[in-house]
Amino acid sequence: MIKQRNQLPHGKHGNIKLVLTEDVQHLGKQGDVVEVRPGYGRNYLLPRGLATVPTAHNLRLLDRFKIRVRQAREARVADLKALAEQIQKMAGVTVEAAANDEGHLYGSVGPAEVAKALRSKNIMVDPEMVRMDVHIKELGLFAVKLNLGYEIETEVKVVVLKTQDKK
Repeated sequence: MIKQRNQLPHGKHGNIKLVLTEDVQHLGKQGDVVEVRPGYGRNYLLPRGLATVPTAHNLRLLDRFKIRVRQAREARVADLKALAEQIQKMAGVTVEAAANDEGHLYGSVGPAEVAKALRSKNIMVDPEMVRMDVHIKELGLFAVKLNLGYEIETEVKVVVLKTQDKK
């Protein structure tokens, strides 16, 4: 009797075929059957639960899972659209920073400070959602782009004021 290992299905290029259980950047979306190098599949995708072997049973489970994930994604998108509308309606946020008499900041105002100012107004925004090419380094009014996810973008007005000295 010859003992055989559990073989993973191979594609036409000698790579292994796997079904993605989650979206993997630069590889594919959830539910896609992808061909990957054997080491990448065995050592990264399978242990992390990002992919599974494309058996009939796993494909059925994945279809049920995709329905639940789509419903959760639709609810998340609706929440993010409501958040974007709320940000659009507000006047803006104020950030205080130490500055000299000419209006140049001693430090800079970056995504973390903008997110903190929004959170103080009960708008839950992570610093990763704030899109800034360069940090703000002077006093004034600035329009800062926010990418909330799922291609939902909005803009918030940020006023940078000089901190008031307490004497």
